[in-house]
Amino acid sequence: MDACSNDVSTSSFRHKKKPTFRNSRRNNVQDGSDTAKQVEEGGLSNSDDLNNLSTLNLLGKREDETILLSDDGETKHALLAISDKDNGLSESLAALPISAPNSFLKNKLLVLDLNGLLVDIVSCPPKGYKADVKIRRKAIFMRPFCLDFLKFCFERFEVGVWSSRIKKNFDDVIDYVMGDMKHKLLFCWDLSHCTLTQFNTLENKHKPLVFKELRRIWEKDDPELPWEKGYYNESNTLLLDDSPYKALLNPANTAVFPHSYHCQNRQDNGLGHGGDLRVYLERLVEADNVPKFIEQHPFGQNPINEGNMILVVTYEVALSILKRKDKGGLEQLFINVSNC
Repeated sequence: MDACSNDVSTSSFRHKKKPTFRNSRRNNVQDGSDTAKQVEEGGLSNSDDLNNLSTLNLLGKREDETILLSDDGETKHALLAISDKDNGLSESLAALPISAPNSFLKNKLLVLDLNGLLVDIVSCPPKGYKADVKIRRKAIFMRPFCLDFLKFCFERFEVGVWSSRIKKNFDDVIDYVMGDMKHKLLFCWDLSHCTLTQFNTLENKHKPLVFKELRRIWEKDDPELPWEKGYYNESNTLLLDDSPYKALLNPANTAVFPHSYHCQNRQDNGLGHGGDLRVYLERLVEADNVPKFIEQHPFGQNPINEGNMILVVTYEVALSILKRKDKGGLEQLFINVSNC
């Protein structure tokens, strides 16, 4: 091999480390260990992404040709233009991406609520308002731009759904709302994964007071979660919920609380292109640290904390929460529903 070929060096494109996904049928999450099996679940949003290069290996087959190996095993050839003037090499790779696809950069987990964020679920529709569908005697109103918003979320984040509704009332609604996108979810949790208390909410004395503890995700309480323990943590997880009290047991600035969607608001565009929530998430996805971003850029309803929780919960609940945070738990008060 002549001097020209000796100048050829090995280079590579590397993307951020993704979680190790395991095979799991629960929640209809399809996983796999190699790149081809990660289509539409582990960062590859569609089959076209398989044709993009995450690594570029220059093997010097001939002095005027290289072989490019993509993750899908496909071999691509690219010609090398050799300059007669300085006998140097310049790679003619205009047809190839110069950076990894955006899908490889999805390292934040977005946990979506259902009712009040994506839909409005009511027992009796307001006069003059027709529901999109009726499920289990409940009227379901899809929020404007909901499907477009979900597509946006799946493109920029890893996504899970966490509702405080019971499973039988939740599954059919999520099937209707998500459609074929449901299989992209990393998890789909209902009331059984919430932390239950012996109390009801102040706003509705018949509504149980429950919490969504993000530590269950971070500590991987559910062995079916398709990632290694510790991959998601306080720095890269965001809970979106219209009920601030449900995040009372979480660290500060790990959730934002958009104002509740109601079907009467036909002009709502929060989920649409240019909508306030979507613009906020577009900025957050670029942030290095979720809590720092939320602290510097508050959004939606004010969070509930030790200073104002008495406004939304009873004195007994507030006292118990403070004790829980100080001592790490009150088994006689807070009951993990999943262990019942």
